[in-house]
Amino acid sequence: MGSAPDTVIIGAGQAGLATSYWLTKAGVEHQLLERRDSLGGAFQDRWDGFYMNTPNYTLDLPGMPYTADDPEGFLPRTAVVNLLRRYAEVISAPIHTGVDVTKLSAGTDGTFSLETSQGRLGAKTVVLATGAYQVPKVPAVAGKLPKEVTQLHTHHYRNPQQLPEGAVLIVGTGQSGGQIAEELHDAGRDVHLAVSTCPEAPRRYRGQDILYWLLETGKHGPDYGVNALTREALPSPAARLACNPLLSGTDGGHDIHLRELGRRGMHLHGRLETIDDGDITFSDDLPVRLATVESGFNQRMRKAIDAYIAAAGLHAPSQPPAPDDDWLPSEPASLKLADAGITSVLWATGYGLDLSFIDIPVLDEWGYPKHTGGATEQAGLYVVGLPWLTRHYSSILGGVGLDGKLVADKIA
Repeated sequence: MGSAPDTVIIGAGQAGLATSYWLTKAGVEHQLLERRDSLGGAFQDRWDGFYMNTPNYTLDLPGMPYTADDPEGFLPRTAVVNLLRRYAEVISAPIHTGVDVTKLSAGTDGTFSLETSQGRLGAKTVVLATGAYQVPKVPAVAGKLPKEVTQLHTHHYRNPQQLPEGAVLIVGTGQSGGQIAEELHDAGRDVHLAVSTCPEAPRRYRGQDILYWLLETGKHGPDYGVNALTREALPSPAARLACNPLLSGTDGGHDIHLRELGRRGMHLHGRLETIDDGDITFSDDLPVRLATVESGFNQRMRKAIDAYIAAAGLHAPSQPPAPDDDWLPSEPASLKLADAGITSVLWATGYGLDLSFIDIPVLDEWGYPKHTGGATEQAGLYVVGLPWLTRHYSSILGGVGLDGKLVADKIA
């Protein structure tokens, strides 16, 4: 790798690249270390049929805005990977791939020591851009599944052909769980869903894609006194790592409604509670769970967007409330995997944040860096690209550039 400059960015996904762009603009020499052998970030880990949930016109990376001819469309996985690779070339990002940082520690002289798979480096300034989707979370109850049942976290799922013939139980109904459920159903699979409480949201709201309003409200809302989508307004620190709204970018983008999935023939269950020799027990609170899922958007996001539209004096058509839907499935609270023909279980249970390589006391009880505007409590150590770092948009492709500039300005 050669000698390292004063500033090192750990991670060359969208957050690291955006920060690199702003550091270059500020004349700050730096280097990006990427543990993967190829660029494209965590999008390389998604399944074959994955599509972005953010419309193309929001993919506004600093120095490379979206200029193609499908602004309302949604990019598939391969196109997103290629977008990040092209971005790295456009901004001439100084990247070293295949370099895994295994330990970060602080010296007594105000510098940092980075132990890597390619040797030791020193740096005066370090930016953490490792992302939030690092370690697939699989509950301990997974160990109770019979050996003959195939089980995968969605991190390792690629397509329906990967799974043995038979029905599939998907545990979790966040974005990955909902989208993969539709894919498997369309492939002719019998699908069971253990319902979580990730909120549903409309794909389009008041004349725009919902992501347009979330980005605009997050970026400009504070200018009008609307702060509901800022980090400080979260109900608790744990909410920083809560699941994203249930939406899909496939087939041009659409809503996903759990009750509608049930009407289409998927089997809806409560939360998976126990597994005993092939017997599965679910919580018996499915009606309450469905109501919680359907009310989540109105409780925070809708209020924030409406307040921003009103305060900024924007013209946006009103949106009638969703019609009441009291349909309920008649699934039992328990089932036998064999009787249901379930041969596969997909754990759509999200990811854990893993910054355990940091040997500096800057992490809170959730493993999240303690920081102010991206500057941690350790002088010279910064962080970008985590959910709710400063606002709702902080980790998504169309929002990382703003926090990247915030951090780059502090370093410069």
